[in-house]
Amino acid sequence: MPEAKETVLEIDLGALAHNYRYLRSKIDSDVKFLSVVKAHAYGSDSVVIAKKLEELGTDYLAVAYVEEGIRLRENGITKPILVLHPQFTHFESIIEHCLEPNLYSEKILREFISTAERLKQKNYPVHIKLNTGLNRLGFDQPEIPLVADLITNTSTLKVASIFSHLAASEDWKERDFTVGQIDLFRKMSWQLVEKLGYEPLLHICNTSGLINYPKAAFSMVRSGIGLYGYGNDKNVDSELRPIGTLKTIISQIRKLDKGATVGYNRAFKVEKPSRIATLPVGHADGINRIYGKQKAGVMVHGKFAPIVGNVCMDIIMIDVTGIDCEEGDEVIIFGGPQHPVKFAEAGGTISYELITGIQRRVTRKIIPEGSEK
Repeated sequence: MPEAKETVLEIDLGALAHNYRYLRSKIDSDVKFLSVVKAHAYGSDSVVIAKKLEELGTDYLAVAYVEEGIRLRENGITKPILVLHPQFTHFESIIEHCLEPNLYSEKILREFISTAERLKQKNYPVHIKLNTGLNRLGFDQPEIPLVADLITNTSTLKVASIFSHLAASEDWKERDFTVGQIDLFRKMSWQLVEKLGYEPLLHICNTSGLINYPKAAFSMVRSGIGLYGYGNDKNVDSELRPIGTLKTIISQIRKLDKGATVGYNRAFKVEKPSRIATLPVGHADGINRIYGKQKAGVMVHGKFAPIVGNVCMDIIMIDVTGIDCEEGDEVIIFGGPQHPVKFAEAGGTISYELITGIQRRVTRKIIPEGSEK
C-alpha cells in the first residue's frame, strides 16, 4: 500500500471484524450484541463502521445523541438504534427516524409518553435506564413503581430493554462494587419486569464487563471501546486490534546548531547539532498540547522521534537526529508499531480521549476487510 501523502486516519475494517468476532466469542450464542457507534464510532466513521457491523451480524447499534442516529438512518442503516442520551426537544425526530430512546428520568419518560400519544404511536420501542451506582443517568430503585405505572397505563410504549452501566468493570480492586451493581440490577430489573408483565432485553455488561463478568451477560451485552481495539487490560489488548492508524508526512527538515530554539515560547532548546522535522498535524487535528515537550513521540521508519517544543494548531515538530529520513517520508503517530494506548499514556490521558479527539478535517481512508495493509 502506498505511503501516506497527507495526514490520514486509516480505518481497518478487518481489525473491526476481528474484534467483533473475538468479543462475540466470549458470550453465549443466544445473547444479543449491541455495538456502540457514538462519537463518529469512537473517532473513526460511524456510517462505515455501522454498515460493517450490520454485515457482521450485530443485533443493535447505539449512539449518544439523536443527530448521530439520524445520520445513520439517512445513510441506510436499518438495525435498531438506541439513543443513549436523548433530550425531549428531539422526541419527534426520534419517532420520525425510528430511533429508540433511553428514558432515564421521570420528566423524560412523561415527555416521551406525551409525544408518543400526540403522534398516535402504539407499542413504540423504548429503553429504561436503571442507576445501580454509576450515578449519571437512570432511575433509582424507589422510582420503579412509578416507572411501571406510567408505562403500563399507556399503550404507546413497549419496553425493548432495561439496562444499567458498570462503573469499574475493568478494575479487579473494585470487584465487590461491580458484583454489587450486578446484583442490584438483577433485583431492580426483575422488579420492573414483574410489573410490566413481560421480559424485555436486559443488559449491564460493557466491554470489560462481558470479558470479566460473562455470567452477567443477561440477554444482551454492549461493546464500544472493545470493537475499536481496546480492552482496558493489557492481556485483552493483546487479543484485540486497534482499527485506526494515524499517519502523516514530513513537510520540512531543518538543521539546527546547539543553542537554537524551536517553536512558540522557545519551548525546546537544541543541546547539540540536530535535525528537526515539521509535520502537518496539530492540536486542531486532535494531537493536543499534552503530547508536546518530549512527552510523546512518533515513529519514522521504525524509529522513535520525540515531539519537541509546544504542539501548534496545525504543526508539530519532531527530533529526527540520527534517523535516515527526508521530506515527504511517512510518519506514524499512532497505530502499527506504536500502540495508541502507549501514545495516550505518554500524554497522561487514555485511549478513549485520543481516538475520539481526531478531528473531522483529517482524511479517513477505509481499508476493507481482506485487504493487504
